[in-house]
Amino acid sequence: MEDHTSIKAENILKIDDVENYKIHFAVWDGEEEPLDVFVRSRDEWNGWNSWKGGRDDFSRSYIFSLIRFYPQPDKWLFGGIFKVVERKQDHYVVTLEEQYQEYIGRLLIDYPGPKARGRAFYLEKHYLNLVVSQLFDKPYSGEAFCGYENIEHSFSQLEPIFKQNKRDWMAALKNVKGVYLIVDKNNGKMYVGSAYGETGIWSRWGCYIGTGHGWNDELTKLIKENGIDYARKNFQFSLLEYRSMKTDDNVIIEREQYWKRVLLSGKFGYNQN
Repeated sequence: MEDHTSIKAENILKIDDVENYKIHFAVWDGEEEPLDVFVRSRDEWNGWNSWKGGRDDFSRSYIFSLIRFYPQPDKWLFGGIFKVVERKQDHYVVTLEEQYQEYIGRLLIDYPGPKARGRAFYLEKHYLNLVVSQLFDKPYSGEAFCGYENIEHSFSQLEPIFKQNKRDWMAALKNVKGVYLIVDKNNGKMYVGSAYGETGIWSRWGCYIGTGHGWNDELTKLIKENGIDYARKNFQFSLLEYRSMKTDDNVIIEREQYWKRVLLSGKFGYNQN
């Protein structure tokens, strides 16, 4: 039975000449999620719409861009309408249209996505089936705090959270000490660290976001050789333990040593002691 309470995206994003548009379903490119890129930098996100590769995917005058909203299944965040000004050999020259800019990052669309593989499709084959799921008050700026036990976030996911000082994450991580784990997904090596004193997890992880290495010797060498993009692509953070700020620092240090022994991160990972 048809759901008459649903609102079609066409009622908000009204486009008459759909035959002049390609729809861009932006998904994970093997290194990053476009949603993380969008939150981190609008310029970087615009670059996703100018990338050409070996094919002329955006072969029409306009690009209707959607970003896979990975926190929820079958959801897409409206990423803007771009005009293809010029087609060069290795990239497109695009401009962001003023039309519907107020909905960029705010309009969440419900749609299963294309059945075929690829990123660009004829808009008319999908346009009428796009349904409004939610309209955020402000452009999406990163996920809400997920709980201490559910942190398994990449560097690129945490970076916008820390740079924007998201209040819920800051409040949660400022008020706990603990032992954390960084896994290098490129080689499986692990680093066990701890945060204590008066600064909490928030300050310690903020140091990693700012430097890529947090001034740990082995990680510093790695980032100096490969750049901070290595951390963005490969580092994943999680909490092994979290404790009240009233916990004695020596307890945290002892638990850090325990996890180093258990995970053998000194012998096989990035810990030196």
